[in-house]
Amino acid sequence: MSTLLDELRTAVGDGAVLVDADVTESYRRDMMPLAPHGAPLAVVLPRSASEVQAVVRACAAAGVPIVPRGAGSGLSGAANAIEGCVVLAMTRMNEIVEVDPDNRLAVVQPGVVNLDLRGAVEKHGLFYPPDPSSYDWCTIGGNLSTNAGGLCCVKYGVTTDSVLGLEVVLADGELLKTGRRTVKGVAGYDLTKLFVGSEGTLGVITQATLALRPLPQAPGTMVAAFSAVETAGEAVSRIVREGIVPSLMEIMDATSIAAVEEHLKTELGAGKGCAALLICQSDSGGEAARQELRAIEQVCEDVGADLVHSTFDLAEGQMLLAARRAVLTALEVYGAWMTDDVCVPRTRIADLIAACERIAEEVKLRVAVVGHAGDGNMHPTIVYDPASEDEFARANVAFNDILAAGLALGGTVTGEHGIGKIKRDWLEKEVGPIAMRTHRAIKAALDPGNLFNPGSMFSMPSASGAWLGDH
Repeated sequence: MSTLLDELRTAVGDGAVLVDADVTESYRRDMMPLAPHGAPLAVVLPRSASEVQAVVRACAAAGVPIVPRGAGSGLSGAANAIEGCVVLAMTRMNEIVEVDPDNRLAVVQPGVVNLDLRGAVEKHGLFYPPDPSSYDWCTIGGNLSTNAGGLCCVKYGVTTDSVLGLEVVLADGELLKTGRRTVKGVAGYDLTKLFVGSEGTLGVITQATLALRPLPQAPGTMVAAFSAVETAGEAVSRIVREGIVPSLMEIMDATSIAAVEEHLKTELGAGKGCAALLICQSDSGGEAARQELRAIEQVCEDVGADLVHSTFDLAEGQMLLAARRAVLTALEVYGAWMTDDVCVPRTRIADLIAACERIAEEVKLRVAVVGHAGDGNMHPTIVYDPASEDEFARANVAFNDILAAGLALGGTVTGEHGIGKIKRDWLEKEVGPIAMRTHRAIKAALDPGNLFNPGSMFSMPSASGAWLGDH
């Protein structure tokens, strides 16, 4: 492998090829402790598309797999290293190439941090909607690879809904340009959407053209407390049925509420016996926002909420939203956590929370449920003692039981985190053999040597019939 390392150093410079095991250790896995990971041969940090092309060609010639990686905020192991691979860390490609206010678009490299892009376009009175909970450190490239979502999906959609075009380095080292800069365009297959959410298995994204929106108004915030999860679920269903589209609609269960109140040393106003808290925002501005929140308040009151409160005070609204974003940090007091990512029909949210309560009792572990009620994407989070092999094993059981519960309720095993290396078996259970055959045909056509991220999402058969990628 010394020849390959020399070629990589020639391509990107000595300082951009990391081989020290103490340094590369932090590049081995993302935030999902269950997902398998190996030791990379090297971590390479390119600064341009041409450097990525050179790296891809060198690795392809040497038969060494490439695992593209962003900031490591992922929760499915999609960017986890496999033994002997080259991890292609894209964080140095962090330039905002262009902001075009007149056409409401931005052109960015994959290493740009989500929040940095938001701040840059806000100066032009514009808004980049996708907002994963890790938006202050996750990168656009990682968001693209997993088709990340966030708290604002109910109104603005997921990452793919804001992508106009891409530049992607293919397995032969060629640079593919997909999509457009225009608002409309239907020429040929939609290759842009093919690569968004492909988890680095089809190519390496080196640039993205992103659609922007006018900067929304300062949000008004409403919180409603319910003594029964079923009542909160009914409120969500009615809000959707009545055609109300808030900019945000989040739900927290009793376990999440208790953890956050302990962590922040404050009360959220839910009161004793609160089983679920619904947090909604409207960014429509002025009287439109007031009407929207009043309509949501009325629904919550009609179904029997114990408390309903609205505010247009920005500090108070930010405090309530900060409480929602603080759930995972709050749970660390009790131990390590692994967060699941199931999406169910919005009418089945209460059923999923009830299933998680049952699973928590069965495995004797704490399971907290928070999620994006507006689109049914829930994040049951299992807390365990990482020093206990028994608790780790029980957490693994709970993780998979939650996925099974989500599918049984007519849902999907991932709403925004991706399949990665942790849910490969579940992908086939959800989509079936014909869809898997189609997935493998696309992968074989674009990456015949199984160069990119082998073993993520699914395995590939070799010419001998053996399965590749089971690292």
